[in-house]
Amino acid sequence: MNSLKMIFPAKAENEHLARVAVTAFTASLGVDVSLIAEIKTAVSEAVTNCIVHAYRDKGGDITVILKARDNGTLHIKITDRGCGISDIKQARTPLWTSHPEEERAGLGFAVMESFCDKMTVKSAVGKGTTITLTKKLGQLEN
Repeated sequence: MNSLKMIFPAKAENEHLARVAVTAFTASLGVDVSLIAEIKTAVSEAVTNCIVHAYRDKGGDITVILKARDNGTLHIKITDRGCGISDIKQARTPLWTSHPEEERAGLGFAVMESFCDKMTVKSAVGKGTTITLTKKLGQLEN
């Protein structure tokens, strides 16, 4: 198993940092370019949600943990300590947004889920949210 843990401030410019780090990590596993694109898009959505929704420009840290298992599965955990989600089922509904006045598409969770084999969301109001994405990569290079 190989792993990577990153902790960075919830700033817009760090969304790019997360994408680049995830790309480098998955590329080092010998993963197909199309899978890398899917993974970095899902992580980008998750990190953007932390910045835009969890902290609402009030600052805080985002933790991203990647674990490549020997069975060819990648687990990605994105955690914030922001405001939390009061209704996860509603938040996962395509086109729903907690801030319609900001012209948000409401597709973040749908995008993440479409690019992964499994997605779980755990959240507590006032304590934060953890999104776990699972992607089957196939046989990994050693």
